[in-house]
Amino acid sequence: MDDTLDLAARIGDLLRGRAWTLATAESCTAGLIAAALTDVAGSSDWFTGGVVAYANSVKSGLLGVPESDLAAHGAVSEPVVRAMAAGARRATGADAGLAVSGIAGPGGGSPDKPVGTVWMAWDLAGAVRARRFLFPGDRATVRAATVRACLEELARLLEAAP
Repeated sequence: MDDTLDLAARIGDLLRGRAWTLATAESCTAGLIAAALTDVAGSSDWFTGGVVAYANSVKSGLLGVPESDLAAHGAVSEPVVRAMAAGARRATGADAGLAVSGIAGPGGGSPDKPVGTVWMAWDLAGAVRARRFLFPGDRATVRAATVRACLEELARLLEAAP
């Protein structure tokens, strides 16, 4: 069995054990995390849905990301992914939400945010954690690494949650 599928199944078991549901808000991965989660048979028991929020207008309009955060920090930032994760929870009524926003390349990077920069956030019943990553490689490699790191951290947080 594929490692990502095993990881997604573990996340499903952890959520099911808490009687929790999960929602996603994805920018740079464009739904790859939701796809990985729903590769698990029975994921409809614990996955409510996801939003692909590529445009800032979707981040602000659908997920409730403050436009002031987008203007001040940019879409690839801690305040934005925190708001996206909370917005995914709110929009779907889920117990947990996760969000990713990054620069997968090949263009779009800057000295402050080079290609491969990804911010992720996990909102577990209102307790939000965020983390910045820098992944090497081409677009596909950055996106795959983002999916893996996001799911690994979600599993770790769910295992550690009270």
